[in-house]
Amino acid sequence: MGNKLYVGNLPYSVRDSDLEQAFGAYGTVTSAKVMMERDTGRSKGFGFVEMGSDAEAQAAINGMNGQALGGRSVVVNEARPMEPRPPRSGGGGYGGGGGGYGGGGGYGGGRRDGGGGQDGGFRNPYGPGPRGGGGGGRRDGGGRSDRGGYGGGGHDGGDY
Repeated sequence: MGNKLYVGNLPYSVRDSDLEQAFGAYGTVTSAKVMMERDTGRSKGFGFVEMGSDAEAQAAINGMNGQALGGRSVVVNEARPMEPRPPRSGGGGYGGGGGGYGGGGGYGGGRRDGGGGQDGGFRNPYGPGPRGGGGGGRRDGGGRSDRGGYGGGGHDGGDY
């Protein structure tokens, strides 16, 4: 097993130092982190503790799982690798977001009239491609007939 532990059901009042203290009884705590909301700065109610060895981690699971910490019984188990999550944006291809017309930068970028490629500088992670600027995620069916069939390598349409 690993020495990284997931600690769940934490009261919002618990901070990194509280975790470190509680788990210190079972061995060396190499790191203790309570996950915080980016916007509010409030605890998300879970965190991670890294112990010095697998044996200490196992001792901490056995000793802490179900125990009260700050008035709530905490859940402690081995941390699993993060699940890959679907992209958080509704529209657009690579960099997510942007939605709207060209997928990138709203209206100005990736014009629908076929004029000029998009030169946003941050859009296409594969370089400026055959369409001189990468054209963003065109929502009108990819390459137009006057573009000589550069429909793109599958990554072109915005909706997926």
